Amino acid sequence: MRALHDTHAAPLLRYLLRLTLGDRELAEDLLQEVLLRAWRNIHDLPAEGEGLRPWLYTVARNAAIDAARARQARPSEVHLTDITRLPATGDAVERMVAVQTVRSSLPALTPEHRSVLVELYYRGSTTAEAAERLGIPEGTVKSRTFYALRALGIAIGDEKV
Repeated sequence: MRALHDTHAAPLLRYLLRLTLGDRELAEDLLQEVLLRAWRNIHDLPAEGEGLRPWLYTVARNAAIDAARARQARPSEVHLTDITRLPATGDAVERMVAVQTVRSSLPALTPEHRSVLVELYYRGSTTAEAAERLGIPEGTVKSRTFYALRALGIAIGDEKV
């Protein structure tokens, strides 16, 4: 069996690569199937000079045909896109109206609430960075943010903010 593999595996793989249109994984799987069939029929194989090579190529061709038929019989796989990884495609006009609404409502807030929201949402600071810039503890930043968002919702007229 080792001699059969050493002599015929490389040419059979090239042949199977042509039959599978260059799909190396499939060609290697088919080569393995051909060699498995040869091993199962090792005692019935023709001798090297009596047509072993044609027998191997016939088995390889039949294995490739069987694999192609199996792929056609099976429904094609559907690859769903993970929508959590897609960028948000919100309406630009809606976003602009929301930004303008928030900007026009900010003066209705106290200076402390306004400064916390500006640090966190406009400048993109973390809670620790905002606390350092404003000179207040992090817990105060968190509580002011909570109450500032609540007050902003009331100023906008949407208490769900």
